[in-house]
Amino acid sequence: MTLSGSIDFRPKLVSALGHYSMEKFKSDLIAGIVVGIVALPLAIAFGIASGVSPTIGLITAIIGGFLVSVAGGCSVQIGGPTGAFIVIVYNIIATFGLEGLAIATFMAGLILVALGLFRLGTVIKFIPYPIVVGFTAGIAVTIFSTQMNDFFGLGLKNVPSEFIPKWGMYLSNFGNIDWMTLCVGLVALIIIVITPKISRRLPGALLAIIIVTAIVSIVPGIEVETIGDRFGSLPTDIPQPHGFELNMATINRLLPSAFTIAILGAIESLLSATVADGVTGSRTNSNTELMGQGFANIVVPFFGGIPVTGAIARTMTNITNGGRTPVAGVIHAVVLLLIFLFLMPLINLVPMACLAAVLIVVSYNMSGWRTIRAIFHNPKSDISVLAVTFFLTVIFDLTIAIEMGLLLAVILFLRRVMENTQIKVYSEQLDIAEGSETTIHEVLNVNPGVEVYEIDGPFFFGVATKFDELMRTTLGSKPVVRIIRMRKVPFIDSTGIHNLEILINSSHQEGIQVVLSGVKDNVRAALEHAGVNRLIGDDHICDHITKAVVMANKIASKE
Repeated sequence: MTLSGSIDFRPKLVSALGHYSMEKFKSDLIAGIVVGIVALPLAIAFGIASGVSPTIGLITAIIGGFLVSVAGGCSVQIGGPTGAFIVIVYNIIATFGLEGLAIATFMAGLILVALGLFRLGTVIKFIPYPIVVGFTAGIAVTIFSTQMNDFFGLGLKNVPSEFIPKWGMYLSNFGNIDWMTLCVGLVALIIIVITPKISRRLPGALLAIIIVTAIVSIVPGIEVETIGDRFGSLPTDIPQPHGFELNMATINRLLPSAFTIAILGAIESLLSATVADGVTGSRTNSNTELMGQGFANIVVPFFGGIPVTGAIARTMTNITNGGRTPVAGVIHAVVLLLIFLFLMPLINLVPMACLAAVLIVVSYNMSGWRTIRAIFHNPKSDISVLAVTFFLTVIFDLTIAIEMGLLLAVILFLRRVMENTQIKVYSEQLDIAEGSETTIHEVLNVNPGVEVYEIDGPFFFGVATKFDELMRTTLGSKPVVRIIRMRKVPFIDSTGIHNLEILINSSHQEGIQVVLSGVKDNVRAALEHAGVNRLIGDDHICDHITKAVVMANKIASKE
């Protein structure tokens, strides 16, 4: 379904229902039920770790998961709250409160829709991998840190959100460990770890919650803090939608956080979709997927929810259990809704240490330590980007980490491009075939007074400066004509055009003519748009070096 010629919005659900069958429904039904069960403990744990109630975590998984499946561009994507957002959500709530989180999430949804409308889905995929690994590992360490209080039963209040002060408080209070709470957490941790060794189809987190909760409830003498103890009786009604106040002051304060949520959500959802496509052989429409994620994040805040994105673990669970269309994701949301309506009183009995164990395993799986170890064999620039992003995520926050990581990656990329862009100088003779794959060599004689400069690579701002410096340092006897060979220049930016104009003007002032050679159509169009052709004359922009040399030799011979 295409809304217009310029909008790439084609939800997979629409195309899937066009040729749906009872056989597909049976597979989607089984997968949806399994994923709904798997998503239950994660939605609760992510909600609590983010600084909201378990109810909000479930509401986010229900509404957000439903909208991602209905409006998204991936056939098997499962949406909901994820561990990646725990850090940013917790910090936003601590700084701006729940209403600030709602506004930031709403704005992030608008940004995601805009990214999809402007067809930037494919661009998001090219965010440097070391950045993704760095902040994912940093988030994993931060999530792990947030669970120490509940896992060890330290009973600390007002734990600092900053990494170093938080661990300072932990270390100074480790003498207050509640051994009963620690034992409960360890039992849950062991169950989660060994369950996949028995069967990968069994949801280890859910089994741990069921078994440990039953033990704590039945065996007398086990006194540990539960969800009900901390949050009171959980409501079983869907919250009524509510609004929030938007003004420019609020938008300005929350825009960086909204941008972080949007970029992180886009990266995680498209990464999940890419992994899913590799397994199923399907093809995700990245722009539609971003818009689907955006719609989910626009709606969820009105019900008090937290940010939504595609969840890799739940999406893979969907695939391995037979899910192949978005119907499975819709069923998963319905399963969570039924649990929310009829089983919430049982959620009150779940020990907090058990949820801490679930999140400790989540943080371990997120850490990607094997990937980090492999990246340490890559170029030093990749290691630098990873390290900077990781430490900024852990020590400061995700917003700074993403911004600085992207900035560093761009700087290192530009440096690499500049290093690989060559500028050669020729005089007297020029081999036309040099630097190409052809085996036919033709040597042109370049008359005295003619210099040829060849640019091999994009002529953007960094290379423009490099070319300008080379021109200044290679000046010997003043030439009559300067040929700038541009056959290997794929594009030119405004700085490159500006430097070229300065070169032409300064050359004309010295009585030196400039001829451009081998100019590609797109580069010529940019030069003509900037008026460079009027500056040197249309006949001085040649499509081949032979024409340029003939012209330059004639001009030089007249001098």
